[in-house]
Amino acid sequence: MNKKMTSLLLAATFSSGLLMAQSITEDFKPSRFNQPGQAYPQVNSQGYARFRVHAPAADSVKVSLGLGGRGGTVLTKGTDGFFSGTTEGPMDEGFHYYNLTVNGGRFNDPGALNFFGSTRWESGIEIPAHDQDFYALKDVPHGQVSQILFPSKSTQTSRRAYVYTPPGYSKDLNSRYPVLYLQHGWGEDETAWTNQGLAHLIMDNLIAEGKIKPFIIVMTYGMTNEIKWGRIRDFKIDSFETVLVKELIPYIDAHFRTKADQPHRAMAGLSMGGMETKMVTLANPNVFSHYALLSGGTYAPADIKDKSKVKLIFLSCGSKENPEGVKKAADELKAAGFNSVSYVSPNTAHEFQTWRRSLKELAPLLFTK
Repeated sequence: MNKKMTSLLLAATFSSGLLMAQSITEDFKPSRFNQPGQAYPQVNSQGYARFRVHAPAADSVKVSLGLGGRGGTVLTKGTDGFFSGTTEGPMDEGFHYYNLTVNGGRFNDPGALNFFGSTRWESGIEIPAHDQDFYALKDVPHGQVSQILFPSKSTQTSRRAYVYTPPGYSKDLNSRYPVLYLQHGWGEDETAWTNQGLAHLIMDNLIAEGKIKPFIIVMTYGMTNEIKWGRIRDFKIDSFETVLVKELIPYIDAHFRTKADQPHRAMAGLSMGGMETKMVTLANPNVFSHYALLSGGTYAPADIKDKSKVKLIFLSCGSKENPEGVKKAADELKAAGFNSVSYVSPNTAHEFQTWRRSLKELAPLLFTK
């Protein structure tokens, strides 16, 4: 390559980079999940994220892999001791975990709230979604999310669960409600579906719009964190199945106004929670009648011995996951006579925006008869 061509190529590359930088819309606002009063991290309407961290004694700060991709976002130190930078590209809509690498050590961002994921408390950031209205905090009647501690003889301790009761539950003492048992994914816990997934707001809005019949949601720890990443096949369901079926469900039926029978009981889970859901539902056909796997595998017609026991099978994933496999599995179930529905979240992967949307699509299908 001659010098003239090299010069032209370098000029074009520089110009392209400059145009890319100039193309970022400067309408950045604090993320939904910032600590109170904290201006950073920020997000813009295109899906870029911008960070600013005070670390005057540090030599290097990088935002964790996944934010903007390509090894993370390296922040630049200013003379004021603040490190700042913007992701190289836009991110998927919705919620994302992240952390900071400061001089080689891993830390959370002091500007952001923390969320339990990947077996630890991680920083979280929210990229505004075009369809975020369905989980927005609105002026509608709100349900209640309460923490309960229930006795577990099998584990010789008291265990924790969170229970969503719909608006009006505490006033209409004559009504009883169906129950959805909703499981988190690997490395998360029973706080995930409300903290990251905003399940309570999704429910409140759907109920206010008259799109669903009110029901209770129960979220408990799936005992998944004892399994290290890459060793999911070593997971054994027995202990969790005992806690859920023999201890938690009887406790919920005794302490909440439930419709305590199989036709009014559902189970769903995201990712590894989907694996748990599949294993538990197949082993307990007299306990659950509605099954849902959210980025958590599929059912096959041969898996289910008594078709009459199953009212619904819901399968979902993001469009960047395995949409064809999910659609194919749902079609095969439907051809075999099951009430089977598939849903693919557009332009998302294995992430909470996929699962928020999945819950929005699932809820109106539950307990309709």
